[in-house]
Amino acid sequence: MPIIIDSRFPLTKNQGFLPDPFTCDDYIQRTRHLGVIGGVVVSGSFQSFDQSYLAEALKTLGPNFVGVTQLPVDYPDEKILHLHQLGVRGVRFNVHRGRSVPLAQLEQFALRVYELAGWHVELYIDSRMLTDLAPLLIRLPAVSIDHLGLSREGFPTLLSLVEKGIRVKANRVR
Repeated sequence: MPIIIDSRFPLTKNQGFLPDPFTCDDYIQRTRHLGVIGGVVVSGSFQSFDQSYLAEALKTLGPNFVGVTQLPVDYPDEKILHLHQLGVRGVRFNVHRGRSVPLAQLEQFALRVYELAGWHVELYIDSRMLTDLAPLLIRLPAVSIDHLGLSREGFPTLLSLVEKGIRVKANRVR
């Protein structure tokens, strides 16, 4: 799962964090020997709601790659459908770094993007927060929790959500 950091496109520090550049070319070079044929490009907190880098990354990496992006809740339906045509397949709620849609709007927005384009919701969240959110999350049609929920303390709740159909991505934070 590459997070592409390309300084040709807008980047915003988040909590003082701005990663080093890691372009599509960097990704292709680094994975060349692995035989990678597809994957998911995920919008990071430092990309805010910009879609230009993601559109370019999906074009560069090819049709076997899809995107997960961050959007404001008032993003127009026609633009969501355009992103779907480009290969975007999910919307990310960046709870951990606080640069996303407020959790109070999660359910409505999740249902909207699912009904409109079949997208899942991805949560970048500390698993210690999942106990309170669990009833909401199991009502949603398609949910993924990123980075194994980030902390061990919430792991039992994370596992109980997996038993109810929530997916979890096992990837590391750089």
